[in-house]
Amino acid sequence: MRLRALLNTDALGLRLLGGEDELERTVRGVMTTDLKDPSRYLSGGELVLTGLAWRHDAADSEPFVRILAGAGVAGLAAGEAELGDIPEDLVVACVRHRLPLFAVHESVAFATITEHVVRQVSGERAGDLAAVVDRHRRMMTSGPAGGGPDVVLDLLGSDLDLRAWVLSPTGRPIAGPTPGLAADVRARLAAEHLAAVRTGRRGPHRVTVGAATYSLFPIRNWGHRPAVAETERTGEAARDVRETVLSDWLLAVEADAADWPEERLDLLQGVTQLIAVERDRRDAARTVRRRLAQEILELVQTGAAPAEIAARLRVAAPVLLPGLGTAPHWQVVVARVEWDEGDVESGPVAQALLEEILVDLPSGLSGQEYLRTNAPEQADRIAVAHTGDEAIALVPLPAVSSEREGAEPGILADALLEAVRDPLSAGLDGDGRLTLGVSATVHSAEGLRGALEEARHARRVAAARTGRVSAAGHQELASHVLLLPFVPDDVRRAFTARLLDPLRDYDRRHRAELIPTLEAFLECDGSWTRCATRLHLHVNTLRYRVGRIEQLTSRDLSRLEDKLDFFLALRMS
Repeated sequence: MRLRALLNTDALGLRLLGGEDELERTVRGVMTTDLKDPSRYLSGGELVLTGLAWRHDAADSEPFVRILAGAGVAGLAAGEAELGDIPEDLVVACVRHRLPLFAVHESVAFATITEHVVRQVSGERAGDLAAVVDRHRRMMTSGPAGGGPDVVLDLLGSDLDLRAWVLSPTGRPIAGPTPGLAADVRARLAAEHLAAVRTGRRGPHRVTVGAATYSLFPIRNWGHRPAVAETERTGEAARDVRETVLSDWLLAVEADAADWPEERLDLLQGVTQLIAVERDRRDAARTVRRRLAQEILELVQTGAAPAEIAARLRVAAPVLLPGLGTAPHWQVVVARVEWDEGDVESGPVAQALLEEILVDLPSGLSGQEYLRTNAPEQADRIAVAHTGDEAIALVPLPAVSSEREGAEPGILADALLEAVRDPLSAGLDGDGRLTLGVSATVHSAEGLRGALEEARHARRVAAARTGRVSAAGHQELASHVLLLPFVPDDVRRAFTARLLDPLRDYDRRHRAELIPTLEAFLECDGSWTRCATRLHLHVNTLRYRVGRIEQLTSRDLSRLEDKLDFFLALRMS
């Protein structure tokens, strides 16, 4: 707003004392002060309000005005309540420094002026930004122009002083200013957002992390779900929120939107719609990769000849890893989302989720390292298909360099689980589960069918575990863990009860810690010294506890067979 507009507002009671030629200055804010030197609180463009308590004699006016002029303030408004007429020395100093000076009638509170300026400035900024956002939306709707989400987030920062980030459902940063949010903050925001959406709460959702408050706005994937207004117009029923909740992005704004006016909330909703256009564009770009994955998957599952599969892989390689120059290695990841109730087709849900997870995940090396060194657009190179309730990702990995042949290449199940467990558990809480299986790396078409079966077996191992999100890798398939998921539940319960219930009952009555002692003894391979050291016990105390375990269970922990039975019972429990 302009200074002239303030002068022309009768309710503010302003009277111009000097600086008529400067009334076109732009007012960007307002500040009230009675400090002799308020420079550290000024950023330029403010209307400064003062009650003149800083002035003790005429010599004080010149340095005060010089400081304001040097800080680039828009104007000075002095109250008449303290001294009556505004001192002439202040008028002269303002004329000398070309600083517009207003007198504020004693009947007008500074709070009235402050409220008016803030309301006008905020409204004008929001109006200007809304026009820009609307223009940007039209540009992006007509084609992939406009610069993507970062452009509109830059506008929020420059015009409304709002820091905002676009995050994936796992907390992966998609767009936003730097420095970005810490990883633990992003995971917390994603988890809170998913939990709020799953319980049907309307956005924006407010979350406090440390000293900062964030407002979370859903970014609806309208390409896969009709908007509310459209469903009302056509009568089409809105689709189940579980179809997209695990793949929808969110806008996290570092501000408390609880008291925002409707105009500003509408503006932020417009921003989310604009970002949704970009999301739809990226989804459309995945169509080719999805088709490639689907074709290869069908060939593998129908038992096609390795030469035919190899030919399709040669077509896929340049699309997924452009410029690689050599045939990549491959890895398979299988995901399944299961809901306790409702008729939700989980294959597409798992497909969209797996695409989000694998864009930027922690890994051992090679494939994701290669992707991270390229542009963001090239990072989204994972091909994901779905069949039935499963999603299957074909992950290309450049060949491991000779100096790193001893390292584990590609995606590691533990790292994958660590990256997604906390936020996705919140989105699944109540009636959903996500299970993931990861294969070893294969080097040719001949190994792809085995990799698919290996990933599926690993996923079934993960499904046998507890928790809303679980994952298993190929490393676990070479051990007893592979057998445990396929033991019937009633057999599991009977076996573990027979061995462990007597120990649990004894611990409950005597607090003897026999179960922890048994676990430690087995982990130390039956070494009395190492186990006693780990438990901070005397060896004789350890011998007494092990003797009690043997007495209660009629087993002998010096025998390999009994050790193995206890080990399996503990794992199955």
